[in-house]
Amino acid sequence: MNAKSIAKKIVLSLSALRLIPHILFMKCHPSREIIEMDIERWSREYNMSEAPSTAWSRIYVFLQLMTYHEYFSYRNLFYYRLGWTSRILYPLCRPMPLLEIGWVNEGIGPGFLINHGRASGVAAKKVGRNCTIFQHVTIGYVNEENGKPVLGDNVILYAGAKVLGNVKIGDNSIVGANAVVVKDVPANCTVVGVYPAYIVRRNGVKVKEPL
Repeated sequence: MNAKSIAKKIVLSLSALRLIPHILFMKCHPSREIIEMDIERWSREYNMSEAPSTAWSRIYVFLQLMTYHEYFSYRNLFYYRLGWTSRILYPLCRPMPLLEIGWVNEGIGPGFLINHGRASGVAAKKVGRNCTIFQHVTIGYVNEENGKPVLGDNVILYAGAKVLGNVKIGDNSIVGANAVVVKDVPANCTVVGVYPAYIVRRNGVKVKEPL
């Protein structure tokens, strides 16, 4: 074990003390199963060494996600799962700044992955299972009367993507970097384009179609 690995283990051990309240909240919270599914997805996507197959291994992965800087965006997701009660935990482990997960009317499905997440905002009507966003992503409304977006399952929004208004992104669809989407996107499609966005792949076949 090299010096860097030893240092990380020491940092993790010290961090575990401040995270005891977080673990207790997680174990008692109604969203416990969803939180565990989040942990499993983050572990897979980041190729973490410890597969969260048992309660203790999930706690170990959780400690890493809450401690090491490369996973800081997980903190915001965890606090979102806990709801308003999470605010009493902020002083012990601060959420990532400039990443806002606002009120999502019908909730965020399990397995939500945030890669980097800097300057991103999530204010949707609903987010499905196993969705992924990157940095500088905006999911929100143009105005309160216009409505909020709905994301299906397995949707990916790459860096800088904007999904605005009362629109639906279908299951397994991808919104490319810096694309601006203000119309519905069918399932199994990839869309690109600053404005207007257009479809470049549908069901695995290259196309060029307007939304």
